[in-house]
Amino acid sequence: MSKALHRFAVFVACATFFLIIAGANVTSHDAGLATSDWPLSNGQVFPKMVGNLFWEHGHRMVATVVGMLTIVLAVWFQVREPRSWVKRLAWGALAAVIAQGLLGGLTVKLNLPLVVSAAHATLAQLFFLITVSLAVFTSKRWVDAEASPDTVEGPPLRAMCVLSLAVILTQLVLGATLRHSATWDQDLPTPLLVAHICGAGVVTLVLATTAAFVILRHRGETYLARPAMIAVSLLVVQLALGLAAYITRMRSPYDPQPLNPMVAVTVAHVACGALVFAATIVLTLRVFRIIRAKQSEYRLAHA
Repeated sequence: MSKALHRFAVFVACATFFLIIAGANVTSHDAGLATSDWPLSNGQVFPKMVGNLFWEHGHRMVATVVGMLTIVLAVWFQVREPRSWVKRLAWGALAAVIAQGLLGGLTVKLNLPLVVSAAHATLAQLFFLITVSLAVFTSKRWVDAEASPDTVEGPPLRAMCVLSLAVILTQLVLGATLRHSATWDQDLPTPLLVAHICGAGVVTLVLATTAAFVILRHRGETYLARPAMIAVSLLVVQLALGLAAYITRMRSPYDPQPLNPMVAVTVAHVACGALVFAATIVLTLRVFRIIRAKQSEYRLAHA
């Protein structure tokens, strides 16, 4: 396994996380229509980065860099990666980032329709899922994973991890739809706000339960326990940021423009949500890897 490839995969995942932050800044600054051009900005490749154009064109530049990095990553996997399914996943990452760019252009050309904007934000999270997964699959610990001496676990723990991922992704989609449904000078739609708050409760219940089971059953395995503890810790921070974002957002319709406190807290809330998602992705993949190894060993021992 190539250490350089793994490190580059981690770098691409980190760059994708930075892209999510850049996108959150565009929405929070209400800069989505700072220019009506696409892919150029005001007819230029490098326009003057002033006002909201700094956030909108800056987001495009970051997206372009991530796209080029993904091309390099896909080609590198094709050359150095022996596992065909991982190669296909790398090409899937490239397809996702291309689709993401086209959706971004469509949001500008159609003047930010809610459905397209929400789809753009959702695909960003799915692309993040793929890049984080590639980083996990290329790690030495993943390749060298061995069965634990603990008792063989059944399918419920794996199912709980998948459920955690599903509810977190659903919550991220709700959050993206809520953010794009109203500008800073408008009140948030009550039905979406209530759905997002209820979603936070569901995520807390499901993820906390999943992490508790993992930690209790595998407290001696840092490979599993560590991402579970990180996910729960990030979840606590995320809930606090969500409350802070709501408080600062309640005041924003009376402000002359998006102010820094609201922007900073909202962007931090988006970023932390992505980190919760990433930690849960790592946890889920590791649970599948370790438990599958245990079950294979168990079957061989009793064959």
